[in-house]
Amino acid sequence: MLFRVDPSSVVPLADQIAASVRGAIADGTVHPGERLPAARALAASLGVNVHTVLRGYQRLREEGLIELRRGRGAVVTGGQSTGRARLLQGVQGLVEEARALGLTDEEVLALVRARLAGG
Repeated sequence: MLFRVDPSSVVPLADQIAASVRGAIADGTVHPGERLPAARALAASLGVNVHTVLRGYQRLREEGLIELRRGRGAVVTGGQSTGRARLLQGVQGLVEEARALGLTDEEVLALVRARLAGG
């Protein structure tokens, strides 16, 4: 799995790391049950602090895409992780587009709620 970060980007490094994993899960490059690189090793290869990698992994855990296990590291969850990763990518795209258009959080939520209600 290839990780790339752009230190000059406005996107925090931890978010870039999470996005790399999310994308790999979404496109099927990484499969359920597969282990991610150890945080220390990945941090060293990217030239970032280990805590930055751990923040990225923590975000993925909160999204339900990976499990963090003491002694085993980060493991991609089973089940619907591929579909969930694609959905999360879509949500991220929606948020970025809404921000670019200057919409408030309330306006975005209202649009989503209306769509969920069939409107």
